[in-house]
Amino acid sequence: MRRFGLATALTAAALLALLPSTAQAAEYPDPRPITGQEIIHDPTVLRLKNGQYVAYSTGGVIGARLSKNLRHWTDAGNAFAEPPAWWYEYNDTGDPWAPDISYRHGRYWLYYSVSSWGTNHSAIGVATSRTGLPGTWTDRGKVFASERGEDWNAIDPAIIRADGKLWMSFGSYWTGIRMIELNPKTGKAIPGATVHHLATRPDAPYAVEGPSIVRHGRYFYLFASYDACCAGVNSTYKIRVGRSTSVTGPYVDSTGKPLLEGGGDLLLAGHGRYVGPGGESVFRHKGRDILAYHYYDAEDSGTPKLGLNTLNWTKNGWPSAG
Repeated sequence: MRRFGLATALTAAALLALLPSTAQAAEYPDPRPITGQEIIHDPTVLRLKNGQYVAYSTGGVIGARLSKNLRHWTDAGNAFAEPPAWWYEYNDTGDPWAPDISYRHGRYWLYYSVSSWGTNHSAIGVATSRTGLPGTWTDRGKVFASERGEDWNAIDPAIIRADGKLWMSFGSYWTGIRMIELNPKTGKAIPGATVHHLATRPDAPYAVEGPSIVRHGRYFYLFASYDACCAGVNSTYKIRVGRSTSVTGPYVDSTGKPLLEGGGDLLLAGHGRYVGPGGESVFRHKGRDILAYHYYDAEDSGTPKLGLNTLNWTKNGWPSAG
């Protein structure tokens, strides 16, 4: 359910009541300073062959930002000039959410979701491009869908290659995070493939969504957004992580608690002006893993903005945001 809306400004007294204490704020790093177009939601970032970084996001017809150095970002329009016709089956406005960009087989692949707020009548689609730039994408249609009555929600896709296979994690509420194998030639779900279960919470409405999986050493790490997004300074989003030696799980946190039983180490939470970090993805920059996410700026009426932090890895193989 990663769809954004800006909250109205709160009074100064009400806002201060929502912010963590100084001691709590010190536990989490601030995002890197950036300039230019900061507004974004559910960012996915990748370095293109032309040397630029592109960030696609929820908003517009998959909104695009470009940067040469990860510091200054410019508005680059949208991935598509207009919504493909089939999107309207899943919402009245053809509004896409939470994209994921990757590169393989000489092409860029852009996965995205279309749905309506509060329903799992949802679908994940895919488009391809030779350059990865906005305006160059060709839509390839539906990858996987969910329907009312099923206990998963086909939104928030994230792609990973592992063990010679192509996998897509996804999910939002409706019992949490799932995974399915894709056909590497078409980029679409293999008919009849097992829908693996990776993470959930013991309490309805199972508020975990927006997965991103990366490999580091011998482990796969599952990052996910917990609690509520999309409410400006009232958002309670935070990012948790678990790991597994198998891409399909089981994933556990550093105490050994399974993510299927509500486990997950807290990686990043709101602090100071940086409220509700989530909608995360991970990309590489100069040999380092970088965490990209949005936060709601408490000093700018809860506007969603781009956060970037380096992921540092402990000797025990657990990530921390730096």
